[in-house]
Amino acid sequence: MSHARRQVLVFRELPAAQLARLEALHDVIVANPRAGQQQAFEAALPAAEGLIGSSYLIDEALLARAPRLQVISSISVGVDNYDIAALRQRGIMLCHTPGVLTETTADTLFALVMTASRRLVELANHVRDGHWNANIGENLFGWDVHGKTLGILGFGRIGQALARRAALGFDMPVLYHDVAPVDVPALAGRACHAPLGEVLQRADIVAVTLPLTAATRGLMDARAFASMKPGAIFVNGARGTIVDEQALLDALDHGSLRAAALDVFATEPLPLASPLRRHPKVTCLPHIGSATHETRLAMAELATTNLLAALAGAPPPAVYRG
Repeated sequence: MSHARRQVLVFRELPAAQLARLEALHDVIVANPRAGQQQAFEAALPAAEGLIGSSYLIDEALLARAPRLQVISSISVGVDNYDIAALRQRGIMLCHTPGVLTETTADTLFALVMTASRRLVELANHVRDGHWNANIGENLFGWDVHGKTLGILGFGRIGQALARRAALGFDMPVLYHDVAPVDVPALAGRACHAPLGEVLQRADIVAVTLPLTAATRGLMDARAFASMKPGAIFVNGARGTIVDEQALLDALDHGSLRAAALDVFATEPLPLASPLRRHPKVTCLPHIGSATHETRLAMAELATTNLLAALAGAPPPAVYRG
């Protein structure tokens, strides 16, 4: 195992304890290009042997400016910001943080299900804006969640955790679509694998937990929304570009889609001009799927452990192998 000090570039701020772990063993530069430190980030690339951070595009052109780079440790489970083909061609290891954010992200997704179904944000604003001066009428009623059919697109860790909440906690039948059936003993008889079209046609609520790939980009297009059950609700906590946002708006305005709750968008932060921001049938969150104190600390700790192991020549706990 190597104990030589290496050059590490931190491109998104780390908690103090994790930064200290890195600085104890390596020479560290912190430069977040999304926080006005682009020049410092670019200046550090040529010497960098390890990168750690998230939410920044690492493409072939950027990698060409980092000739000494050996490992990238992403503080995320998704890896769509990284040029996987270019990394493999260069032999650069990519690590990520699966597992530690599963339950928290599933909490967020089920909160979106509840929010859209019971119109929680809309009704909270009704009170805040001073409009609650009598018992509400049917025009402000929500819809039950318990007993409704939940369709889940993608049945990895997060999809399965969401299914447990729905099936075991709210007695919801679950249909899921993935490349193949998944054996989850706790969900035996409660979650059924089905083709995409069947999930869309039968589910009262459709939630997306898919990774972003060439196959899933734009999956939820006009045809997909048109095939959904009349009065259905759509939830996305995966990646924004899985959804054709104009098709979603058309389904809300001119189709039979009842509501949508979104934590992710094609462009983030969501542009001020986006009609999604103030659409009466849409709840928008600022990409908070894993954003709790506990989970973000756990993600940073795992990412730091991954990087330290890789630089020492040891197997990291979570290498991306997709």
